[in-house]
Amino acid sequence: MSTTAKDEGYRSADQMAVRQREISVSEFFLKNRHLLGFDSGTKALVTAVKEAVDNAIDACEEAGILPDIRVEVFDEEDGVYRVVVEDNGPGIIEKQIARIFGKLLYGSRFHKLSQSRGQQGMGIAAAGMYAQLTTGKPLHIISRVRHEKLATEMLVSIDTAKNRPEIHKKAHTKWDRPHGTRVEAEMEGHYQKGLHSIDMYLKQTAIANPHVRIDFTDPRGEHVNYKRSSKTLPPWPQEIKPHPHGVELGRLIQMLGSTRNRTLIKFLEDEFSRVGRKTAQEIVRRAARNLTERSYPRHIAHAQASALYRAIQKVPVSAPRTDCLVPIGEALMEEGLRKEIDADFFAAVTRPPAVYRGNPFQVEVALAYGAPGGGLEVDEGGRIRKSAGGRKAAGEGIVLRADEPAFLLRFANRVPLLYEQGACAVTKAVIQTNWRAYGLQQPKRGLPVAPLAIMVHLASVWVPFTSEAKEAIANYPEIVKELKLGLQACGRKLAGHLHRSQRLKREYDKRTQIEQYLPHIGIALQEILDLSDSERDAAVEQLDDVLNQKRKMR
Repeated sequence: MSTTAKDEGYRSADQMAVRQREISVSEFFLKNRHLLGFDSGTKALVTAVKEAVDNAIDACEEAGILPDIRVEVFDEEDGVYRVVVEDNGPGIIEKQIARIFGKLLYGSRFHKLSQSRGQQGMGIAAAGMYAQLTTGKPLHIISRVRHEKLATEMLVSIDTAKNRPEIHKKAHTKWDRPHGTRVEAEMEGHYQKGLHSIDMYLKQTAIANPHVRIDFTDPRGEHVNYKRSSKTLPPWPQEIKPHPHGVELGRLIQMLGSTRNRTLIKFLEDEFSRVGRKTAQEIVRRAARNLTERSYPRHIAHAQASALYRAIQKVPVSAPRTDCLVPIGEALMEEGLRKEIDADFFAAVTRPPAVYRGNPFQVEVALAYGAPGGGLEVDEGGRIRKSAGGRKAAGEGIVLRADEPAFLLRFANRVPLLYEQGACAVTKAVIQTNWRAYGLQQPKRGLPVAPLAIMVHLASVWVPFTSEAKEAIANYPEIVKELKLGLQACGRKLAGHLHRSQRLKREYDKRTQIEQYLPHIGIALQEILDLSDSERDAAVEQLDDVLNQKRKMR
């Protein structure tokens, strides 16, 4: 039976059309704030600090300045916290301040292919939107550019209906910093210690960024200083063009329609990475469909673009350039772990660059193993002794325990990933690695059980996160393969250390057993040879030296 206008509840298409309207990106994320990492009070505080600190380090590095970051969290009242992040970066010019902090999807890094912490241009503006939603207060920003007499002070919120900034106050004020930016936000939240805390985020940030100094004051007034262990800035990554094998058909059509090149051959050479004249000619030849080197890109039809796309996939093209990647490096990864974790053994491996979907990436893995003071070491004289105890680490320490699963530290472009560990490709790779082959216990489908910290870093021009909150890396087969190869390389180093430790323990037990008899031998020699007490002690000492020299461990 057909529906008529008289039927109860019937709505015409015209009536429905009245209610249909455009949705602002700000409105969308206001209702879906969990997608940006603001789904609980604890997580909201961590996310707000994380976004502000990541932006601060990026700005300092881009300006060639060693980052000095100050983070303060104040407990106001009734579950409201005031978060302050201040840096010594280059500052922000006045006309850009409101756009950066008061507009979602606004930034400088989304359209370029080079390694950076921020990608989407949403993080700090989303933190401001969350603060605005929970307390009704705008972001308070002070920024000063070098050689400016006064800093710019601004109160900024987001007009969520139109996704544009609203400036509530703008003034010029004195500020004791010669240049830099200070961001202040009041928001509902919950401060706590533990694995998912601001403290842990800052500690892991210090491990992966040894050139950064961070001063942190928590709501209780406790102060922690993460000192820099390197005074050298990492090289600034170079920007690259898209690799042809990483471009999908829709993107290719879009590029053809917007290019300024007037011939297809120039389009292929100029718009893609690693495409020279011969490669471009081969692509055009294989595409056929009446395409020539002089075809006008904007006039290429959909069927021709499809043929061009298929030809691109078939023609071999060199791997993308890798100067767009800046790995931490084996030495600095080990140094970062030594600085924050007490352990007996450290190892690190940096894998060669690889490619997924045309995007270059590089995997680094480092290990810290063994509780401090729990092992043995050999001194220069060949004597075996228990290793010295550890030192007190700054802030909340990462403690390695023999009866617990390994502590996993995940990083993407030097940013710690604290949440969604189970959904991350890094966790998958660690679990799939056979740690029993390297002398560790490992339950089925679980992390190895050992006093072990595993640090994994993925550097890429575009990290494939599973969500906008950037908490887990997607399971691309190419990435998982490289992760496993890095873990296996570190595992082999660990196996060598464990094997040597076992030999050392056996030798230590033997020497200890022999040493028990040395005093008795000394007494016997004294009686037989009529030695004085000093001569007896000298003989025992000489026997002890011979024992350690003859059974020297290497």
